[in-house]
Amino acid sequence: MVAFDTNTKQIIRESRAPHPNGTEVDPEAWWSALVAAIQDCGGFDGVSAISIAGQQHGMVLLDSEGNVLRDALLWNDTRSGPEAQELIEKFGLDFLTENTGLVPVASFTATKVLWVKNHEPEIAKKVAAVCLPHDYLSWRISEHYPDINKIFTD
Repeated sequence: MVAFDTNTKQIIRESRAPHPNGTEVDPEAWWSALVAAIQDCGGFDGVSAISIAGQQHGMVLLDSEGNVLRDALLWNDTRSGPEAQELIEKFGLDFLTENTGLVPVASFTATKVLWVKNHEPEIAKKVAAVCLPHDYLSWRISEHYPDINKIFTD
């Protein structure tokens, strides 16, 4: 966590917390690391804005109650390579590039969602939301710090 003065652009305080390496990670580890970093940095005292930044293309699957359904598959997990090809075969390369601007590859979240459907159908049936790691952390902050909006209205 970094807190800085927006007028002077000077860092006021900062902290870090470790989290696991790997291609598959329990999102709770990210949450615990974020909470530790926030606490070590003095909390939200004196904070006027919050921003969460993080890696892209990590697949966090949530059920209808907001519970994590499985460990997150990160961008560097390539087991969904065949699913990338499956998407290309189903929709066609022209359609995909014209409508998304991208060619599916194993690092993308969409291919990982299809991998779960193909390999973990019981989990896939319970999916109510798919989010990226930083989206998950932003949601958790809003859930666990319900008065956070006071920061923006005081």
